[in-house]
Amino acid sequence: MPTIALAMPIPPHNYETWRAAVTSFAGERRSEYDASRRRLGVQRSTSWVQQTPQGPIEILVVEAADPARFFEGLATSQEPFDVKFRAFVQDVYGLDLTQPLPVPLPELVLDWSATPTSAPV
Repeated sequence: MPTIALAMPIPPHNYETWRAAVTSFAGERRSEYDASRRRLGVQRSTSWVQQTPQGPIEILVVEAADPARFFEGLATSQEPFDVKFRAFVQDVYGLDLTQPLPVPLPELVLDWSATPTSAPV
C-alpha cells in the first residue's frame, strides 16, 4: 500500500486548535473521520507532533491506494465533514486545499523493512 508522509509546521498560536481538532477526530468525531477517510480511499492515517525550537510540526502519515486521489478528494468533496476539515486546515495552516498544493507531494527516497526470517525447523 503506498504511504505518504508530510511534515507541516503548526503555527504555535494555532497549536491548541490543532490539538483539540485531532483529539476530536480520535474521540467524539471519530465516526465522521472514519467515514471521510474510507470514502477517500485511506487505509491508515497517523498524526505525530514533533516539538522543535521553531515550534510544533505535525508529521502526517497516510496509507492510501492513491495518495494523490486522497488530496483531490479532500479538495472537492462536499460532504459536511470534509468541508469542515478543509476549513480547519485553512485556519490552522493557512493552506487552501481547494487550490493546487503549493509544493509537490513528497518523494520517497528510501523504503526499508526487515525481511522475515524462517522459523527454525
